[in-house]
Amino acid sequence: MNDVPVFQRSEATVSDAAKMRRADKEITDPDELHRILDEAPVLHLGVIDDGRPYVVPLNFAREGEALWLHCAAEGRKLRCLRSEPYVCVEVEKLIRITKGESACGAWTSHYESAIGFGTATVVTDDENRTQGLRAIMAKYSGRRDWQFKPETLARTVVVRVDLESLTGKRSPAPS
Repeated sequence: MNDVPVFQRSEATVSDAAKMRRADKEITDPDELHRILDEAPVLHLGVIDDGRPYVVPLNFAREGEALWLHCAAEGRKLRCLRSEPYVCVEVEKLIRITKGESACGAWTSHYESAIGFGTATVVTDDENRTQGLRAIMAKYSGRRDWQFKPETLARTVVVRVDLESLTGKRSPAPS
């Protein structure tokens, strides 16, 4: 087994990872990419755990090119983020399944997805933690006027992911 880490932080890594093989399915419009993020109910966060990938589903919200996440004050995800802040995020929306007589070709999924790479920061000040929690609550409740008790803020960790790249895919590609 090769002991050389596969994930190495560099601009080439981010750029190469963002390239899409099927350009006909690629979504490049930033507004479309943001819409996909905004409509997705769940984000899959990929982190590095002792050199191995670990993916966890989360509630989240987007503001500009930043994503807001929250978690408990301890646990595997937070330990991973603190030791290696570079992350991959993914969301998808299944539109429908097309069925057919043959297993390959006739059966297909119609979907939209977005994948991004970025850097996670654990937010420590109450003002930004409140901003992140309000963004998340607004996404799921439609309200931004939430107030958080000091004890709630004290036990809730808020994470901001600053996206460095974002790509999208739609299948089938629009004609």
